[in-house]
Amino acid sequence: MERRTRITVLLDKVTFEDNALRKLGYIMAFIAGAVNAGGFFAIGYYTSHVTGEVSAMADHLVLGDIQLVILFFCMLLCFIGGAMHSTWLIIWARRSRFRSGYGISMCVESFILLLFGTLGITLGTEWKFLFFSPTIMLLCFIMGMHNTVITILSNGLLRSTHMTGIATDIGIELSKAMYFHKNPLKKVAAIKTNRRKLVLFIGILFYFFIGGVVGALGFRHLGFQFILPLAILLFVWGALSISHDLKARTRLRNYKKVA
Repeated sequence: MERRTRITVLLDKVTFEDNALRKLGYIMAFIAGAVNAGGFFAIGYYTSHVTGEVSAMADHLVLGDIQLVILFFCMLLCFIGGAMHSTWLIIWARRSRFRSGYGISMCVESFILLLFGTLGITLGTEWKFLFFSPTIMLLCFIMGMHNTVITILSNGLLRSTHMTGIATDIGIELSKAMYFHKNPLKKVAAIKTNRRKLVLFIGILFYFFIGGVVGALGFRHLGFQFILPLAILLFVWGALSISHDLKARTRLRNYKKVA
């Protein structure tokens, strides 16, 4: 019983070094920027911008354009659905004693990303009228999945698909850094900036921007074929986590046999 408890605790213990979380945040922000900007270049919508979608719903409702209200509402639902799907995968993985729940979600997302690219190719054919809306909805679903991974891993600290919160956090940390203590108070804690957090936020914003530039160029010159390298990058990064998990489970099984 004691041995089983130790193994269960080890499998349930999900800890990530700051360096690993930082790298994952940068990669996810880069991919999100590339897909988001590229998606806008290809279909004319920023699908990760939920604030804009809700605002557009309100604007078009006032203007009486019910079809666009329904469109943006469906986009919102698909984003939420993507977040739910990613969360289900991560919860299932943890309940199945897998530590690589986020890796599984990333691998699944990479295949859905390929499906998006396949649908996107049809937009250049006479079937565009049939596949335009499903392509937008699928991209919203992907953005919901993408944002959920880093959100869960960082306990809500980080986002990868939209930069409003990141920019706000940068402003907060910069304000702390420039705050001048003219008369320090002994009973009041000193105002200190978290430099590591500030660097992380700036890095995520930077990689999102770089991803946007790369995505716009990629979609402009390669079209939806540019989805392939993005999907491969996402799949490889998720597969690395899964392989690490499988190795850990193998070691645990060997330990159980010896013990």
